[in-house]
Amino acid sequence: MNQPLTAEQLKTISQYNVEQRYQYLLKEVVSQRQVWILTDEHGCVMLNTEDEDCVPVWPSQAFAESWATGDWQDCKPEAISLNKWHSRWTQGLLDDELAIVAFPNEAEEGLVVFPDEFDFDLNKQARKTK
Repeated sequence: MNQPLTAEQLKTISQYNVEQRYQYLLKEVVSQRQVWILTDEHGCVMLNTEDEDCVPVWPSQAFAESWATGDWQDCKPEAISLNKWHSRWTQGLLDDELAIVAFPNEAEEGLVVFPDEFDFDLNKQARKTK
């Protein structure tokens, strides 16, 4: 298990641009073997773009928690194992025609990717780290 990030590190990483946050997300998800989402009494938190309904994902509990403010303050972070993500979530999101918003910041900005693209990029990242 990696050391928890300091407040300064959390702030620095949160200020990365969308592509840098996406690359950080891929590395952390592969390294920690889990994806973080937020849930409430209705299930998984969703965000909407003009074109897509999206499930936001984060690289760690700390980032998911830091995002859960305002309207989202009652949401709880939940870890999904990488194996479960690959075996259930990717196809489930595709079946429901949902996209992923990768590591959104406080302004709700994040890279929108399709579940199969995210899976492909995770697998590519895993091959790099072997």
